[in-house]
Amino acid sequence: MVRTLSWLAGHAVFLYATQGYPAVYGKVMFSAHMIMHMLIGMTVPIFLVLGAPSTLALRVLKARTDGSFGWRELLLACLHSRWLQFWANPIVAAINFFASLILFYYSGLFELALRTHTGHVLMVVHFLLAGYGFAWVLCGIDPGPRKWPGVMRLIILVATLGFHAWFGIALMSGEDLLAASFFPEMSLPYVPDPLADQKLGGGITWGIAELPTLALALLVTASWMREDTAEARRKDRAADRDDDAELRAYNERLNRLAQHDHRSTTRKDLP
Repeated sequence: MVRTLSWLAGHAVFLYATQGYPAVYGKVMFSAHMIMHMLIGMTVPIFLVLGAPSTLALRVLKARTDGSFGWRELLLACLHSRWLQFWANPIVAAINFFASLILFYYSGLFELALRTHTGHVLMVVHFLLAGYGFAWVLCGIDPGPRKWPGVMRLIILVATLGFHAWFGIALMSGEDLLAASFFPEMSLPYVPDPLADQKLGGGITWGIAELPTLALALLVTASWMREDTAEARRKDRAADRDDDAELRAYNERLNRLAQHDHRSTTRKDLP
């Protein structure tokens, strides 16, 4: 039930971001555009990841028994492919998430997305996928490449947050207008100063990012705790099966080391 609600919430936020105020005014106002970007790239992916679509698909799709290749087999091949292992690396996902932000806004791609429908659609698809990949490697439930330890994922998250904050501050303090040949052409009465609106967008970028980042940090921490609990239970079950052979082997090793140290000390004491 929780996963279903999360999945529906993600689509509701996505619908608002692409059809509501952020989408309508985001085509002519940088501040509204950044609201749309933050919702699509940081908020929607968290809800969608928690919906665990791959897990649901694997439970619903039936496995082929005749050796043929169906949708379930295709999904499993994708989840365990080398291509996904590369993009599911937390460092790669973080670089893709942040570097594409810089490349997009500080190049002609931003103006292309403002002037053309195709560019706008490609922008939405890319940032949705980049945000989904980043959220998935941090707190995803679906099967796939083995996740990094929780502490490493938290470090990646904090580092990415630092770069994201730098981007927002750069927008707030910058004096160069992005898409400089586009926004002045609008001459909108409710945007008398496009540069001031851009600085407002930088503040929105910095401020809105705090809540999704906090949510991700809590989700990573919860995932970390679940993994530790599952590992402890696994070790307890293994100890019950083999009469705690691992602990006995560890104690025997300590005893051998102690005996070796005792013999070494005794030889040194002999005249």
